[in-house]
Amino acid sequence: MSFIRGPKDFWAGLLFVAVGAFAVIVAFNYPMGTAARMGPGYFPRALGLLLMVLGAMSVFRSFREKGEGITRWKLRPVIITLGSTVIFGLILQHVGLALSTVFLVFASSAASHEFRPLEALIVGVSMAVLCTAVFVYGISVQIPVWPAFS
Repeated sequence: MSFIRGPKDFWAGLLFVAVGAFAVIVAFNYPMGTAARMGPGYFPRALGLLLMVLGAMSVFRSFREKGEGITRWKLRPVIITLGSTVIFGLILQHVGLALSTVFLVFASSAASHEFRPLEALIVGVSMAVLCTAVFVYGISVQIPVWPAFS
């Protein structure tokens, strides 16, 4: 009998630790700053450390609690999700943040077997409004909101 009782928790935890460690290592090239004047390395380092702690908790949990086994990968959802993210990045400057966010949420929702078009559209529009408010009006990121017709 294996000492890993929850394989999903174990492998997810290891992935979290690895991604967190990568973020911390990359962030070491940037100045840290202080809590009052955060440098560009502060947030990635803090987030990476939190992710590593969360991953370690998941790994330790996998030794104590019985969990689900790992099922076979389904390639269709991975391709749809990654593809919609790549397309979002490609069309963002041309179509604008609002429409490309709606596209991203709607298209990546289609990867699920529980896909409901109306719900995905409502969530997509809500996310577009939230992203526009936060990024364009809140922190003044220079992203076009709507397509430029010229």
